[in-house]
Amino acid sequence: MADNQNNKPKKKIGFYWIYIVLIAFFIGSMVFSGTNSAKEITMTELTKMLKEQDIEKIDLVNGKTAEIYLNEQGMKKYFPNEAPHSYGKSPNYTLTTTESRLYTKVDEAQEGMSNPVEITPVERHNWVGEIVSWVLPLLLILGFWILIMRRMGGGSGMGGGQIFNIGKSKAQLYDQEKDNKTTFKDVAGLEEAKEEVMEIVDFLKNPNRYTRLGGKIPKGVLLVGPPGTGKTLLAKSVAGEANVPFFSISGSDFVEMFVGVGASRVRDLFSQAKAKSPCIIFIDEIDAIGRARGKNLMSGGNDERESTLNQLLTEMDGFGTNSGVIVLAATNRADILDKALMRAGRFDRQIYVELPDLNGRREIFEVHMRGLKLGKDVDKEFLAKQTPGFSGADIANVCNEAALIAARRNKESIEKQDFLDAIDRIVGGLEKKNSVITPSEKKVIAFHEAGHATTSWMLEHAHPLVKVTIVPRGKALGAAWYLPDERQITTKEQMYHEMIATLGGRAAEQVIFGQISTGALNDLEKVSKQAHAMVMYYGLDEQIGNVSYYDSTGQQEYSFQKPFSEKTAEKIDEEVRKLIEGAYQEALRILNEHKEGLTQLANKLIDKEVIFTDDLVNIFGERPWKHEERVFAKREEEKPEENNEQTYNPDNTTIA
Repeated sequence: MADNQNNKPKKKIGFYWIYIVLIAFFIGSMVFSGTNSAKEITMTELTKMLKEQDIEKIDLVNGKTAEIYLNEQGMKKYFPNEAPHSYGKSPNYTLTTTESRLYTKVDEAQEGMSNPVEITPVERHNWVGEIVSWVLPLLLILGFWILIMRRMGGGSGMGGGQIFNIGKSKAQLYDQEKDNKTTFKDVAGLEEAKEEVMEIVDFLKNPNRYTRLGGKIPKGVLLVGPPGTGKTLLAKSVAGEANVPFFSISGSDFVEMFVGVGASRVRDLFSQAKAKSPCIIFIDEIDAIGRARGKNLMSGGNDERESTLNQLLTEMDGFGTNSGVIVLAATNRADILDKALMRAGRFDRQIYVELPDLNGRREIFEVHMRGLKLGKDVDKEFLAKQTPGFSGADIANVCNEAALIAARRNKESIEKQDFLDAIDRIVGGLEKKNSVITPSEKKVIAFHEAGHATTSWMLEHAHPLVKVTIVPRGKALGAAWYLPDERQITTKEQMYHEMIATLGGRAAEQVIFGQISTGALNDLEKVSKQAHAMVMYYGLDEQIGNVSYYDSTGQQEYSFQKPFSEKTAEKIDEEVRKLIEGAYQEALRILNEHKEGLTQLANKLIDKEVIFTDDLVNIFGERPWKHEERVFAKREEEKPEENNEQTYNPDNTTIA
């Protein structure tokens, strides 16, 4: 027990306590030095004492304060309990007045007296108070400045902790044995990207294997991909696998309010890296400092961000040598990065980290399910098929939400239905079973969603329907979910059929009620974007022809003019309108032909609130078209409808 107490770390006295003690000392000295026990009196009382000859002397201190000393007679009269010999040692009374007024009143009170009391001028200085009056503000300003510097420098940690270290790098040096336990085994669904970065790690471990043939390791590797696909996780695995120093920093850490700080931190970072080479520098969200130069018209030639970028370009591949330092960076906005940063010799390799495919999603599920207590009915292959378009972060969120849902239901393990409910919760939002909806609104919503289901069922290239509900979720009053085929390319007919199915909800309102509502806002937005893409980007319109106005570089957003003329813009608007109107008329035709089945489906939806694939099979029969990897979830009669194991795809949700 005694050993444990001796081993406890001793508390260190903070640096700010020194400031506090000094300030308290000066304030206390000033207060106590100015303390006087004498009573303050008025001019009338002083005049009375003078006339009765009770005053021994009067000292005028600094021309402002009169100190009155009583004689023996006055002491007996005003202080009868004091010792007779105590008078004259300290002032008995004080009076704050002006010099001229004091002389006038004293002369008037003693007029005609043979032995008047004289006023003695006294100059007295409170040195402690005067020193504190100008030293204390300086100390406060200095303390405030140091506080600001420590805040911006990141506290007392490495790089910029003190007032003169603001230009130091904030990069964290990771120790693979203590700080980072992530390895390549924890990264799933990124096999091609892992091969690229594993080669970097292998070069650092076995450099002779490559240098004997004259090869050189890439100076920079850029990870590019949508958010949540695992770019930072891949970098963490490199830090855990490489037996070399690993510096990690964010792009925003270079940006500071002081001019020249960003470039100074870049120099300091590479200086530390060269001292520990071979090593790896990881810059997350590099677009914070890597934007293309000259695009900000308001910044001028002394833009701090551009100075930081220039220094980074010089350090990565400038006049000096920089061997043994590999820069690993990540961004999801590679289109806005400066061309000089992207050239060979700086970022030699660009690794695209895309959304995972079916096999990748299954592997990601396996990684995130390691620490979960799973039920016997959980099938990773099935869950991977139900989550097309999900990123690695989305799948991690699904696993976590499933665990929370199972815990909320007091289950001993996480079952298959918990995962399906978690997908519903993440994509569609929280289910609002207690929302107040009038019967007429419920009927409109039911026919709207039934219209989506009917048109998609009757079209060959529309995505297979999985589930339709009129239970409100999030901001949606109803939703229809599909399980699309994971295509690599899409034809014009396939996109056109998807547009028809999307407009089926509004068309159903027109067919049944003879009027339309505002509930198709999401449908119209989706169709409009799809039609514009067909006409402007993919060259799928006969009138516009094989022309694409798509800008893959992202530089078009800085331009003040469109890449086409006003006449072409009018033609684009006309073709988009024709395309959407044609799809809407086709949806009306399909629903008029199957009006009876539409009504049956809507009535069943009003009655049960949730319908599935087998309901459409019972009404319309099986679809004659076969889709590869098509997965339909069948209803289990023993369970209530709200617990049926049904799924949907978030990228193809139609909201009423």
